Amino acid sequence: MLDHRVGSLTCLLLPLVDRYLLLPNVAIAELIDWQRGEPSSELPLISFEAACGGPLVIGERARIVILNTLSGDPRLKFIGLVVQGIPRSYRLDSQLSFVDVPLSPYERAAVQVGESVAKIPDLLKLEQLVLGASEPLHTV
Repeated sequence: MLDHRVGSLTCLLLPLVDRYLLLPNVAIAELIDWQRGEPSSELPLISFEAACGGPLVIGERARIVILNTLSGDPRLKFIGLVVQGIPRSYRLDSQLSFVDVPLSPYERAAVQVGESVAKIPDLLKLEQLVLGASEPLHTV
């Protein structure tokens, strides 16, 4: 017999310098190794920490997570997000525990994930940041 778990969602826990982000698997198109080079107009690359007012850090284990966009704007199909290691898979169930901690303007909520607190990013606001920037503000 198949085990159908109602209310479960497979997510990825993305390690950043000062926090973890939690996103559903479907939000992520690809994970690639860190690459230096010129910014691409087809794939804007951002640092979540820098977007939130923190320092830009590119660690030894840096990777780029390619996010699918949600807005449907034809100018922006993907966003590259710098992460500080390999994301871990995590299955959330209906017993999700929200945590009351300060959030940045680009975070929607915080949840308890095992022993860690993870932030749920506001992907639409990140898209607005990228689309609204007249210069590569907060980009890598």
